Amino acid sequence: MEKVETITFRVLKKVYRKRDKWCRKFNFGHLLIIGGSIHYSGSPALAALAALRAGVDLVTIIAPKRAADIIASFKPDLIAYPVECDYFTPSKIDDVLEFFHKKDALVIGGGMLRKEEVKEFITKVIEKVEIPCVIDADAIYAIAENKKCIKGKEVIITPHAYEFFILSGERVKENLEDRIKKAKKIASELNCTILLKGHIDVIACKERIAINETGSVYMTKGGTGDTLAGICGAFLARGVDCFTAACAAAWLNGKAGEFAARKYGESLLASDLIEEIPNVLRKYLEIQ
Repeated sequence: MEKVETITFRVLKKVYRKRDKWCRKFNFGHLLIIGGSIHYSGSPALAALAALRAGVDLVTIIAPKRAADIIASFKPDLIAYPVECDYFTPSKIDDVLEFFHKKDALVIGGGMLRKEEVKEFITKVIEKVEIPCVIDADAIYAIAENKKCIKGKEVIITPHAYEFFILSGERVKENLEDRIKKAKKIASELNCTILLKGHIDVIACKERIAINETGSVYMTKGGTGDTLAGICGAFLARGVDCFTAACAAAWLNGKAGEFAARKYGESLLASDLIEEIPNVLRKYLEIQ
């Protein structure tokens, strides 16, 4: 088996470089998040808040009206644009594409539903994307049926074990060697970066493969995958390459989960994880 890298806190050095005294808004990225539906608003909100805590300058969320209105009430830091619909359909493509101007990266998929119209919308958006993209949650189901839409794109796909099966037709075991082998195979076939989530995360692209051992058994709570997608998006928006962004995001999300788990244990929430991101960065950026 080829060499497998183990991610450490030193990966943060590849993301967080010393800031120039005259730096300004937009120097560290503007992330676009497309997600949500009439039923779900939490997913894009959690991704956005995690991205902001991870250091991106701005996040714009595009969501169906009910979800956008709820998201806008969470925090004044969030920019949420409502689209008049219950869930995204191909008829809303033009409404969404106008927001791509001057955005540096995209996160798509959280809380969008798996209706056929939604999946068609997702693949059409991705086909038109010219910025790096994180494909998560319901968007994985969409591209599984139309893999050609990611051809030639800079893409991170973030499946858990079942989503990986939907994407690839390959069932992965609770066996690290099996996960490494299959993640590498699919990453090579699709020419993208795969972040296969689990007790040990596996990050694979055509040229490299790495594992991440941070995390906690209490991170089974809904939303911790959304925070991971948001952090991935934040790093892409800062100009980090897909493989490094996925490695650093997996490490940071897992370590923030560890910090939160020490405080809350069974009561851990994804929002608790977000609040620990500054503590992780404060500790580990100081010792680099």
